[in-house]
Amino acid sequence: MYLPPHDPHVDDPMRFKPLFRIHLMERKSATVECMYGHKGPHNGHIQIVKKDEFSTKCNQTDHHRMSGGRQEEFRTWLREEWGRTLEDIFHEHMQELILMKFIYTSQYDNCLTYRRIYLPPSSPDDLIKPGLFKGTYGSHGLEIVMLSFHGKKAKGTKITGDPNIPAGQQTVEIDLAHPLQLPDVENLRDFSELSRIVLEVQEQVRREEQEQEQRQEAEDRSQPAASHPAAKPPLGGEGAEGEETAAGAEGTTQDKAPGSQPFVLPMGVISRNEDYPRTCRICFYGTGLIAGHGFTSPERTPGVFVLFDDDRFGFIWLELKSFSLYSRIKVSFQNAEAPSREAFDEMLKNIQSLAT
Repeated sequence: MYLPPHDPHVDDPMRFKPLFRIHLMERKSATVECMYGHKGPHNGHIQIVKKDEFSTKCNQTDHHRMSGGRQEEFRTWLREEWGRTLEDIFHEHMQELILMKFIYTSQYDNCLTYRRIYLPPSSPDDLIKPGLFKGTYGSHGLEIVMLSFHGKKAKGTKITGDPNIPAGQQTVEIDLAHPLQLPDVENLRDFSELSRIVLEVQEQVRREEQEQEQRQEAEDRSQPAASHPAAKPPLGGEGAEGEETAAGAEGTTQDKAPGSQPFVLPMGVISRNEDYPRTCRICFYGTGLIAGHGFTSPERTPGVFVLFDDDRFGFIWLELKSFSLYSRIKVSFQNAEAPSREAFDEMLKNIQSLAT
């Protein structure tokens, strides 16, 4: 397991924690050992679920338990996962969220499912290289997000989730067709000024989308249904091939501002990490997904995407008055003992055949 660094240090390296290991001793002999817990390797099981997916199960979950009970397990987990003790966390809401995460994760420590992650393709027109980033999410701590580009849109998809927004959801969406011109630093400190700029762009985007829908409806009515040609993706939409959107996005992605401009968070905007860059390259209008516990009442809210450099960006959540800082994950996700993808897939097949 690759774990994010301790909150809020997004620039620190990922942490490595073994969860299971496989022994192939002879042609028809294989064993699986669970590495979870603090009592050493113990008996486990592994099976293929479907393509790009497999699951592991611990057969001796008593090895996961501690003599001091759940309280000792929680305190140990807190030191390992957060790098602090419960006494260090004074915010009651943060204590509640951390406890929820512990209860949720400890329910599944005996049976885990693994799915392969396919990284997004890279294009010369992309604003920066797509990939995986560590990001600050307030009291939820650090989470992993995958940044990808789709013509005039960029998307941040959660690889790890929390009690509000689960993994797999699109946490932020960046509108590359609508760059933002931030005011000078002194005026930028005024949150109301930033809010005014963003809400004006939000209204502009809403009008453009409405006009586009009306044009599309008019075109659909003007063409006979029997000879309806294959519709081209509308300008600014996301076509299957991305040709029109990529071409339309050239004005924003290729004409990047070569220099930098001073940047400071407006007064009242909360940031877990105050060590953010004080200069940025360019900013865009975007939306961020927020929801209640259990992913209830999800809604997209306006915000500001801030590109600092090739490996760092930020997002200001306007409604939450909160700032998330993201830093690229640079590890190769391999170690000296790790088999190749082909070798690992073959290993799983051998174990599956033995089990059946």
